Amino acid sequence: MLYLIGLGLGDVKDITVKGMEIIKKCTRVYLEAYTSILTVGKEALEEFYGRELILADREMVEQEADEILKDADVADVAFLVVGDPFGATTHSDLVLRAVKAGISYRVIHNASIMNAVGCCGLQLYNFGETVSVVFWTDTWKPESFYDKIKRNRLNGMHTLCLLDIKVKEQSVENLIKGRKIYEPPRYMSVNQASEQLLEIIQNRRGQSEKLALSEDTICVGLSRVGAEDQKILAGPLKEMASAELGGPLHSMIISGHLHPLEIDMLKLFAVSEASFENLKMTDSSTFTS
Repeated sequence: MLYLIGLGLGDVKDITVKGMEIIKKCTRVYLEAYTSILTVGKEALEEFYGRELILADREMVEQEADEILKDADVADVAFLVVGDPFGATTHSDLVLRAVKAGISYRVIHNASIMNAVGCCGLQLYNFGETVSVVFWTDTWKPESFYDKIKRNRLNGMHTLCLLDIKVKEQSVENLIKGRKIYEPPRYMSVNQASEQLLEIIQNRRGQSEKLALSEDTICVGLSRVGAEDQKILAGPLKEMASAELGGPLHSMIISGHLHPLEIDMLKLFAVSEASFENLKMTDSSTFTS
């Protein structure tokens, strides 16, 4: 049996009792190590679970899945995922490979950023399509995520932005030369995502279409959701570019139409006393020019 087990968002104790019981009986236990991070390292997990964990990076999961599934038809194998196995990043390919090989599978769910963002006070059923915001480079600055935010705001919906993670990435030079040398991990901050959005707004200002958002659009920055040092800040986009949210991982929400109750909740996390003084209800439900 292949078990896909969610670890939750915080530390070693966020795993479910069911998940813990399964880990202890499995022949091999893999830890997916490229789509998210916990606030603790592999060693802390091993100590708490009482089991050795095999790190499964992107290369292993995508190119060596057969190794993960080896003997899973006659033994129990666990694949651990931060959050929920089918939360922010799905692992459907691994499931399909297992089914094709005649291997049974079972999913043990847990909290994911997809539902935990409700901690800021915005109603989950008012969210539209989730978007990913990628790191820009000097030569590559995609804006497709902005267009998805635009569609959500047209419908009055909030947008959860999942911010880029670069783990075990190679430089172009090392990639070309086939050298297995990897760059240090990078995690996008709310500040960086805000700066990219502000640049897009400037690029599109003056075009015939109305802007999907402005510097005054209310946004929410979240860091280390589920951890004891979780932090939430809310305010205009222009303030989020300099807001201090601490270490990774960060997420960001672009508000849509705001219910008065949602506004009252967001004020609990205001970046400054002036953050909501000039809030216009029209900005949260219609485009600005």
